[in-house]
Amino acid sequence: MKRREWLITSGALVAMSATPRAFAHHGWSSFDESKPLYFEGKVKSVKWQNPHAELVVTLDGNAKLPANLAARAVPKQSANVDGAKIFASAALPKRKGDWNVELAPLTRMDAWNVAPLKAGDAFQGIGFTYKDEQGAQVTRIEFLLVGDKTYGLRSSPM
Repeated sequence: MKRREWLITSGALVAMSATPRAFAHHGWSSFDESKPLYFEGKVKSVKWQNPHAELVVTLDGNAKLPANLAARAVPKQSANVDGAKIFASAALPKRKGDWNVELAPLTRMDAWNVAPLKAGDAFQGIGFTYKDEQGAQVTRIEFLLVGDKTYGLRSSPM
């Protein structure tokens, strides 16, 4: 390698290693889909952006599973999701406090006609977190519950 090319390559590598890294986007396989969790609380902050809408939700320390959760109507969506099983087996998270909540991409949120959430809004959803709630308090919401409406966020409505 010529000296000039080596200097340019070395300089680029040094510059890349010195810049802060953005939080890498992850796949959904890291979430434990065998244990759906019911989240209820208040929206603390919102980033309504791609690759997916992100919220910080402060969980209600006194939340209880709604008595009619298992009977709630599951919306039809293009993905093959066993919503009835997810609703019937949902449990409360062990950890309280603030959670980073990931919703669907904005195109999917628009397809479901979900109005952007804002700080101070009530929040209810069923989703998945890391195995045994280890690591960061992050959840991927499978079903967003707004009043009497249920939105399936894995795919588009049918």
